Amino acid sequence: MRHTYDDLVREASTVSVDGWDFSWLDGRASEERPSWGYARLLAGRMAGARAALDIQTGGGEILAGLPSLPPVTVATESWPPNLKLAASRLRPRGAWVVADDDEPRLPFRDGVFDLVSSRHPVATWWAEIARVLRPGGSYFSQQVGPWSVAELTDYFIGPYDGSHRDPDKAREAAESAGLEVVDLRFERLRMEFRDVGAVIYFLRKVIWIVPGFSAERYQDKLRALHERIEAEGPFVAHSSRFLIEARRPGGQAA
Repeated sequence: MRHTYDDLVREASTVSVDGWDFSWLDGRASEERPSWGYARLLAGRMAGARAALDIQTGGGEILAGLPSLPPVTVATESWPPNLKLAASRLRPRGAWVVADDDEPRLPFRDGVFDLVSSRHPVATWWAEIARVLRPGGSYFSQQVGPWSVAELTDYFIGPYDGSHRDPDKAREAAESAGLEVVDLRFERLRMEFRDVGAVIYFLRKVIWIVPGFSAERYQDKLRALHERIEAEGPFVAHSSRFLIEARRPGGQAA
């Protein structure tokens, strides 16, 4: 059964966007996945670590899906609804969940972790990561790249400068903090939004794509987009992702 525009807006505007699980979009939107397989690679690194820190863990979805965790595993998160989800998933597995404000300084002593990870961090505090890593320890992260989902941003608010997420700038920042970048990969990935409800849900959840987004504020553009999708098919955009691994010199790698 085809849903009306009002039905789609109502549903997508009221469904919960807590956590970092996008399963609500199944059948309504799709995104290609990076070829490297972040969770699989992270699982291998976690298996060899003694003490690990996951920064901006969201609802703990990635860590909770790993087959094993190090003897000492800590996750940080700042958003209260996500903290609750992360705790429910990770505490039963022996991990600590720490409330943090996503600003330096990280609430840990120097050199206590041999692995620090983060999937899609809002910002990367390179000097702090270098500080809490043991010599030989590594930072492993999948991050949002430049101009990710720019087609949606352009549609709603016009052109913008998305270059600050350039992977080469991440390399420079890591090296400036005293880390050695041992792996850096970049890919652009096709996305399709098959109804306007999927667009609303995505923009409510990924708030930096269209800052200040609400269905009420952008109702004219949303209705026009609904009519476009109905007439022409899915709205196509492209996400960008990069994988970076940086090692603190000295000691033995985890």
